[in-house]
Amino acid sequence: MKLPFSQACENNKDPILGVLEVAFANASQVLEVGSGTGQHAVYFAKKLSHLEWQASDQPEYLPGVKARIEKEGVPGQPLPVEFDVFQSGPDGQFDALFTANTCHIMPQEGVEALFNHLGDKLKSVKLLCIYGPFNDNGHFTSDSNRAFDQSLRTRDSQMGIRDKQWIAKLASQHGFHLKNTHTMPANNQLLEFQR
Repeated sequence: MKLPFSQACENNKDPILGVLEVAFANASQVLEVGSGTGQHAVYFAKKLSHLEWQASDQPEYLPGVKARIEKEGVPGQPLPVEFDVFQSGPDGQFDALFTANTCHIMPQEGVEALFNHLGDKLKSVKLLCIYGPFNDNGHFTSDSNRAFDQSLRTRDSQMGIRDKQWIAKLASQHGFHLKNTHTMPANNQLLEFQR
């Protein structure tokens, strides 16, 4: 099987790692939501060896993530589990959650559903890092993000770049506060939350 590949993952893995090294320094079990190609899962599991990195995604992406972990993952790295935000959350005592480039792909109800899991089956999560493009109070932070948002909405009207303030409000409903907003390359941000 040819492994799925994302150039964006290759480009952003080191800037993200720089944040996670500090943000997840005291974490032990991380759930990654929307693992996609699995590139982040194997890279961060190698570089953050104190963590058990649990990849997850919707069923259609699991074969690719599983193949990558089996080929490139660290010894003992758990295989990916199924997680659709509109279904029941995965089992496990995760103390941290990471997701990249998912909030603008999911419908708004999907983002809300993800946060609702943090008040339910994922109550053990204390640290939350969300990477991607975000708007600031309804304003695009760059012309490229404006164009990207238009292309997303052309593909699917339910997609679109979300407001950072809206994400923070959803998080606050489950006891999280926005600890840091990290500016990342290519007009992305990494929102770091804690509860």
